[in-house]
Amino acid sequence: MKPHGFEERTRLFREKALALAEEAALLALERAELKPDEVDALVFCSSTGVSVPGIDSFLFDRLALRRTARRLQIFGYGCAGGVLGLSRAAELSLARPGERVLFVVVELCSLTFQPQDQSKSNIVALALFADGAAAAVLQSGEAGSMNGESLALTAWGERTWPQSQEIMGWHAADDGFGVLFSPRIPQFLLQEFAPAVDSFLAEQTLTRDALAGYVMHPGGAKVVGALEATLGLADGALEDSRAVLREYGNMSAPTVLFVLERAVASGMAGRHLMAAVGPGFTAGFMLLEGNAEAQHP
Repeated sequence: MKPHGFEERTRLFREKALALAEEAALLALERAELKPDEVDALVFCSSTGVSVPGIDSFLFDRLALRRTARRLQIFGYGCAGGVLGLSRAAELSLARPGERVLFVVVELCSLTFQPQDQSKSNIVALALFADGAAAAVLQSGEAGSMNGESLALTAWGERTWPQSQEIMGWHAADDGFGVLFSPRIPQFLLQEFAPAVDSFLAEQTLTRDALAGYVMHPGGAKVVGALEATLGLADGALEDSRAVLREYGNMSAPTVLFVLERAVASGMAGRHLMAAVGPGFTAGFMLLEGNAEAQHP
């Protein structure tokens, strides 16, 4: 509850983000039954701290990845980073079929708390946001060439609304990042989210009737309620999202992957839409096939 400068927050970000990234990456590789030196590319996504060299470069040493593996660092997607980062990893996988892409996302939202800021948005952010990390391994090419649990990622896309940058993001200050979190997000989603979903599905010659379920980023309790309402779902239909929010809070980008893990553990089957919204103001979409042979990344 005392001031902390940008230098200290950056040091803590590099130290703690790297530790969480390593833990998540090793768990994902273990589940995929892969060794670190079998990874061909690393995609790292985060928006709650900065590091040059990037956290991904330090992760190379921690994991003992091949020196020739490609790396991509993504910054600024915020809560949408779980979906948008995964889509960028999928595109890398498609570019070189058969190669293994490790996607790692880490957010340390607690580092953005500013104790001297007594604004409503800062207090809400303190109560809502949390720290977390997640990882996944992707591969395109022939089915069955990678072991462990698998889902097929069959399509992805996004929508950025015009003149909406003030809805969500950071403002930079001497003591770090301060949260920009508009109270009109739930109302915005009520009006805009379902048409964006329908447009994305139409590009795949699908409608919402073709979906077996949803994997949604839980921005907050009001946001989950707005998503259920705008998609015409019953109250409580997005229970996996609500459960993750209750147990972990909003960890920004990793959160939707926690929801996905929960859905898979409960026997996720059929076509699902995974989605999240973040700064821009941008929505990321991805179609997943549960219990399907991974013939796509």
